Amino acid sequence: MIVFFRTLILFALVVIVMRLMGKRQIGELQPFELVVAIMISELAALPITDTEIPLIDGIIPILTLLFAQVGLAYLSLKSNRARVIICGRPSILIKKGQINESELRRLRINLNDLLEQLRVKNYPNIAEIDYAILETNGQISVIPKDSYRPLITKDLGLHPPGSGLPLSVILDGKVITHNLKIFNLTEKELLQRLQKQGINNLQEVFFASIDHTGELYWQKKEGI
Repeated sequence: MIVFFRTLILFALVVIVMRLMGKRQIGELQPFELVVAIMISELAALPITDTEIPLIDGIIPILTLLFAQVGLAYLSLKSNRARVIICGRPSILIKKGQINESELRRLRINLNDLLEQLRVKNYPNIAEIDYAILETNGQISVIPKDSYRPLITKDLGLHPPGSGLPLSVILDGKVITHNLKIFNLTEKELLQRLQKQGINNLQEVFFASIDHTGELYWQKKEGI
């Protein structure tokens, strides 16, 4: 039971710490953030596997790493020089269609690795690329040549209305009242709109949303 409760406490602590560190995927972490994440997982595992280690000896280092990560993130946000030292600089791997050999050697990236990453970005042909930049988080950004960039509505002289952000108003039969207020709707008015489509009870609706034009999308629960 001691191991059980220690595990729950440390699990809750690590979840809270990771939430406070921000919502980034593993591939988007800066090097120092990845180091902090790895160290936190190791520190949390030690008191769980060894009950002779006081729980506080695991909690204090985890909180220390949290404060260090938040401090470094704040420092890199406020100071460009600190950001360069902590996170590094982006590296140009392809410039004006030409592969930067010296930069590839410096970063110890071989051509196969580069080509693989470009294929993942849907650019199998280097002749289509104007710039390829290795970002500080390890991701590669690709800027295609003008003749190969995707066509957009502006190129066609079109000006479609903005799509806006649809908001959920019913989730699994439960009304999201604060979203309804954004559209100046009440539950009664929402029900009246749904009744026109054969719904007599809001609890029958599995999901419903309203877009910026006021159009209602809904889906009925299965088996009803």
